[in-house]
Amino acid sequence: MDTKKAKKVTFIVNTIILILVFGLMGFFYMCHATFLVYFSIPTALIYLIGYYLISIQRLEIYVRLVYIWLTLYMCTTTLCLGYNFGFHLYCMSMIPVIFVTEYIARKLGKPKIGAAKVSVAISIAYILCTGYVGAFHPIYDVDQKFTMVFWITNALTVFSFLIFYSSWMIKLVIQSEEKLSEMAHIDKLTGLYNRHYMLEQLELSDKSKKNRFVAIADIDSFKKINDTYGHNAGDYILSHLAGIMKDTCRDCIVSRWGGEEFLLLFPGNTAQKSNGIKQMEMLREKIASSEFVFEETKIDVTITIGLADYNPELSTDKWIQKADEGLYYGKNHGKNQVVKL
Repeated sequence: MDTKKAKKVTFIVNTIILILVFGLMGFFYMCHATFLVYFSIPTALIYLIGYYLISIQRLEIYVRLVYIWLTLYMCTTTLCLGYNFGFHLYCMSMIPVIFVTEYIARKLGKPKIGAAKVSVAISIAYILCTGYVGAFHPIYDVDQKFTMVFWITNALTVFSFLIFYSSWMIKLVIQSEEKLSEMAHIDKLTGLYNRHYMLEQLELSDKSKKNRFVAIADIDSFKKINDTYGHNAGDYILSHLAGIMKDTCRDCIVSRWGGEEFLLLFPGNTAQKSNGIKQMEMLREKIASSEFVFEETKIDVTITIGLADYNPELSTDKWIQKADEGLYYGKNHGKNQVVKL
């Protein structure tokens, strides 16, 4: 949710309410409810002022102003006409909508609206005005032939707002969950999956596929690169190398395992076990032949890879440890190679 979209939605809602105000003003005139006709004039002005508040992005002021006046409007029309016309139904949409609005305000970094307090105030106003009408009589004795039409119109308006804001709220929640999930599973620097996500995939992957394998890749002499060219250069290499891995190993899950280490999981949709070494050799060669240029300085980058086929007798930790042993062996025997023990 961004401010531009919030402004657009608020503008549309404000316009719909303003049209309803003018329509109701005509109805009040037909019913000879003189006070409500005059009361509609400041009501319309409130929503005209709303356009200005929306344009200067003071949505929190707009919401407070509209809610105060809408509560007053609901009480006034109910006291004047009675609750058979359904104006009191608007509190049904006002309460859930204010909570949605507060959620949106929080997402946009706006001040809190105080949804709980506003809801209590609306509930008290609802009880007082409907209670008065129930104990006494409405101020105006309006022809009841209009009752059904207005009850249906107001009910449809209320339910339309409830459906719209509820669906919008669900959409916002889903988007937030997806963003949180991405933040929890994606390494910010490289854009690769992180260690937490990879551990989940290792546990969830189909163990019936015997041609699965894992590979641990480590950048050779990475500390020396950082010491020589700086940590910004190191970050550049990590990011660029991650892009090469994703492009080369499209049929596997690639993660940043930690520091300059990467873990790759081939979930069993490759043709044969023997392809594991071939694919990793292709990745190693591609990285070794790629140009890494940081601030007009060319940096030679190679990786060493340890490879381990899946063995049902091994736990996930032991499986990774086996690949790590291959990596350790390669690091101590020349680097820039693929090792499968």
